[in-house]
Amino acid sequence: MNDGDGGARRAPRPKRADARRNEEALLDAAAAIFVRSGVEAPVRDIAAEAGVGTGTIYRHFPTRSDLIIAVYRHQVETCAEAGPALLATSATPHAALGRWINLFVDFLVTKHGLAAALQSDNADFETLHTYFLDRLVPVCAQLLDAAADSGETRSDLDAYGLMRGVGNLCIGAGSDPRYDARRLVELLITGLRLPH
Repeated sequence: MNDGDGGARRAPRPKRADARRNEEALLDAAAAIFVRSGVEAPVRDIAAEAGVGTGTIYRHFPTRSDLIIAVYRHQVETCAEAGPALLATSATPHAALGRWINLFVDFLVTKHGLAAALQSDNADFETLHTYFLDRLVPVCAQLLDAAADSGETRSDLDAYGLMRGVGNLCIGAGSDPRYDARRLVELLITGLRLPH
C-alpha cells in the first residue's frame, strides 16, 4: 500500500497501555454504577466514579448502547481471564472453581443490571449471549476438569449446566433483599466436593 492510495483504510493502531487501563477503569466504573443505579444512570455519575470528564466517556462510547455492550464484553473478558489465573494460584482446583464462581456471580449481578437494555432491538445485543457462552463455558469446563482430575469433584459435571444452575440461583437476588444468592451458590459449590 502506498500513501497515494486514498481509498485504502489503514488498520487501526493498537491502543497504548495507559489508554487501555483508562478504558478498563471507565468500564469498571460503569459496571459498578449500573449495578447500583441501573443502566439509565446519568453519564455524569459514571464519569465521577471513573474520575474522568463526561466528554471522555462520549469519546470512547458515543451512545449508551455502545457503553452497555462494552461493559458486558469487558465483564465477560475479566471473568474468562480469571479462570486460568485462579487455577494457577489457588491452593486446589476446587478452591479455584469456588473463587471463579464468585466472580461469575458478580458478573451475573452486573448482567442482570443490564438485562432491560439487552432486551432491546439493537442487533449488537443479539450476539452477546453467544459471545458469553463461547468465552465462559470453556473456562468453567477447564476448572471442573481440573477439580475432577485432582479427585476433588465428580467427573460427570457439565459446565453449561453448572453455569445455568448458578444463574438460576442468582435470579431471585434482585427482588428480595433477604434472598442470599451468594450463600446458595456457595452451598452448591461445596456440594460438588467428593467426600474424603
